[in-house]
Amino acid sequence: MITRRNFLVRNSLLSAALAVPGVLMSFAKPEENADHTFDVIIVGGSYAGLAAAMALGRSLRKVLIIDSGLPCNRQTPHSHNFLTQDGVPPKEIAAKGREQVQHYDTVSFYESVAVQAKKKGEIFELTTQSGRVFSARKLLFATGLKDLMPPIPGFAECWGISILHCPYCHGYEVKGLATGIWANGDMAVHYAPLVANLTKQVFIFTDGAATFSEDQAQLIRKNNIHIVEQQVKALIHDNGQLSGIHLQDGAVYPIRALYARPAFEQHCKIPLEMGCALTEQGLLKLDNFQQTTIPGVYACGDNSAMRAVATAVATGTGAGAAINLALSTADFNLKK
Repeated sequence: MITRRNFLVRNSLLSAALAVPGVLMSFAKPEENADHTFDVIIVGGSYAGLAAAMALGRSLRKVLIIDSGLPCNRQTPHSHNFLTQDGVPPKEIAAKGREQVQHYDTVSFYESVAVQAKKKGEIFELTTQSGRVFSARKLLFATGLKDLMPPIPGFAECWGISILHCPYCHGYEVKGLATGIWANGDMAVHYAPLVANLTKQVFIFTDGAATFSEDQAQLIRKNNIHIVEQQVKALIHDNGQLSGIHLQDGAVYPIRALYARPAFEQHCKIPLEMGCALTEQGLLKLDNFQQTTIPGVYACGDNSAMRAVATAVATGTGAGAAINLALSTADFNLKK
């Protein structure tokens, strides 16, 4: 499991890999007849991928970013808990990141979807949906996760707006409001103290029979948190802003914010097809240098770490530094 302590340990090890800045080609499509071999191909050009590209670009690495332009948080209106970017729309953070990466002229961008990757000798070969094939010494997946929306009317429309996954990212903005937790068992118990710290109006919607132990249920009720076991019929909202939860028995709870953690899967299947292992939580399993269980294949961002824009940037920077260290060390050791 990715814990804050593990995250700090991993990044303290990566800090030694940070390298000297350099001036670098345009953030544009690679030319049709150009050399399609790169030091690194980054699949995913959002916060983590851009941060990695910057670290690599500043290390004079020839980098290709392949991205479809559809980040998973595109419905979220504002990003929070990110120093210097608190309250800024995610798309503005990404746009500014692209603008800054554009200054490094060994970094180029190709708009498409990666569909296959395989290793040929010491080189990885990656094919895109458009049929283009690119090669690189290292691959970095910054591909995020795909959330699987439950079939409840209104859920998908509210997701990332008033249905939230993280009290640290969005809890301050809904402090004091009537707030629900859509969870059961240990997950609800995990959320309960965090949400109760932000508001005194807390309801746990188990969407069926509660699975709490006797001690858990007693602790929840001692904190004046209501447990609602009726199944949810629909979410009442206006353009994603939640105003109520409609239950199967006809009752409506006037809830303004709801915490939920729906099931997810890896947004990109290529790492799994290559044999990369997953953690018990379904994240890509990494070592302390952001490398997956397949040598030469790295990952960063939501697909392998805590979900937050700040974390995505941190892991992207770390992955870029780690990859450059690996490449530099390999080249250095070849000198005779």
